[in-house]
Amino acid sequence: MNKRFPRFKLDFWNIMIILCLAIFVLFLVYPLSSLIINSFKSPGSDSFTWSNYQTFFEKKYYYESLFNSFSITILVTIFAVLLGVPLAYLMTTMKIKGKGILEILIIISVLSPPFIGAYSWILLLGRSGVVSTFFKEHFNIQTPSIYGFAGILIVFTFKLFPFIYLYVSGALKKMDSSLIEAAESLGTTGMKKVYTLILPLILPTILAGSLLVFMNALADFGTPMLIGEGFSTMPVLIYSEFISEVGGNASFAAALSTIMIIITAIIFIGQKYIVNKKSFEMSSLRPIKPVKVKGFRNVVAHLFIYVTIAIAIIPQITVIYTSFLKTQGSIFVPGFSLDSYITVMDRMGDSIMNTFVYGLIAIIIIIILGMLIAYVSVRRKNFFTSLLDTIAMFPYIIPGSVLGITLLVAFNDEPLLLSGGAAIMIISYVIRRLPYTMRSSAAIIYQLSPSLEEASISLGYSQLRTFLNVTAKLMMPGVLAGALLSWITVINELSSSIILFTGSTRTMSVAIYSEVIRASYGTAAALSTILTVTTIITLIIFFTFNKTKEISI
Repeated sequence: MNKRFPRFKLDFWNIMIILCLAIFVLFLVYPLSSLIINSFKSPGSDSFTWSNYQTFFEKKYYYESLFNSFSITILVTIFAVLLGVPLAYLMTTMKIKGKGILEILIIISVLSPPFIGAYSWILLLGRSGVVSTFFKEHFNIQTPSIYGFAGILIVFTFKLFPFIYLYVSGALKKMDSSLIEAAESLGTTGMKKVYTLILPLILPTILAGSLLVFMNALADFGTPMLIGEGFSTMPVLIYSEFISEVGGNASFAAALSTIMIIITAIIFIGQKYIVNKKSFEMSSLRPIKPVKVKGFRNVVAHLFIYVTIAIAIIPQITVIYTSFLKTQGSIFVPGFSLDSYITVMDRMGDSIMNTFVYGLIAIIIIIILGMLIAYVSVRRKNFFTSLLDTIAMFPYIIPGSVLGITLLVAFNDEPLLLSGGAAIMIISYVIRRLPYTMRSSAAIIYQLSPSLEEASISLGYSQLRTFLNVTAKLMMPGVLAGALLSWITVINELSSSIILFTGSTRTMSVAIYSEVIRASYGTAAALSTILTVTTIITLIIFFTFNKTKEISI
């Protein structure tokens, strides 16, 4: 009997496999198919045409946006690696003062949405920003503009380098110090040791973190929309074309989305191939212990770490501070006030409520699906579970704006009319953020012995009861770590929400974006602070109940 296609038996887990596959066929495969088919439709008719793709590659304005997206994401990835790898190495190998607080600040900085960072930099270095105004009034110096290519690069780099830090620091903690001692005994010291031993060992981890940085930068809509000022990227172009063409030529936006899906899929497959070719198994029987360093090297290391993390956390500090300032229209005036919060609660209370209600529903579904898919992909390996695992991970590489358009194109007509309602928002959150919980759940299942489940079943317990009473409880640390990331990214989601929302389903991220566009910076700061505080409270709860005190990504 072929193990890839075993004899079918309708037990509990096969029913779950069928059910999960059906969910993804309906809410991902079908929408993606509809999007691709729509991209070949002629405007105003259903006839087949290549004109949408021809238009993209013939007009400089369109294909230049693709070039812009790649130029910014490649540079962001390079700079994020250049910041994140040294930071992780120094924090792991050296005794750094205030390390615990610094790591919490890094986590807080990475778990806030990039568009809040863009907004806070506008408050600091915008045309009427605090720093810009100070230097102009006191020293008659014109500070560099935060708008355009350079501004996007700065915001993305300091927002996303913590991903590299978290990945690399995790890999370094798993490295056995005896390898380093052996290299040193052979005369390999200093930077030569780093280049010839440490970097090759952590290269797959760096590539995995780089992919996450690349995909986040490539998919982000809010940052280039807020501070791009003519520097158009693909997510902005897709959004602009789709919004301007609703009721007319949505096919061109579908073609743009299809191009993005194909490109990101190729990059993802290429990265997985390289990682699989160069991956290493490491056992940390003797983990690296940080040592105390004195002199110039110690000063430089502390300075680098403190300055880097300070710049990364500036957006959160800025929005919290400005949320308590008095405002007159779009202008901050001297003095402190709670007026912005009062206005937010009065005018945008429904947005806050929607965010938490949709988020809670989505995270419950994500946890259930994540645990089920992770379990069958690890414990019941066959063609169908591998297919399910691949399909469920695919949204990991799809930009949010593309996923939003995909769902809107598919579910904008009877018999399944979901557009304009809360259901389509929740579906987009589940599909887009499930991979975090799924991967962290699968990672912990690999560490659990199947004999525990076999013993339970041999005592007469059913598969379902065994899973609920034994496996699920043991999976909880990994599930919660992934669910934490899923929850925080769900409540901060903008790219897909901006496509799918209506007046009654607006969320906080959409409201913040709208307030910034209207130059209502006080209310935008108040809403951003609520999101930031929610993130901090979530982290506190997680660290209170999670013994490992680590987040898996």
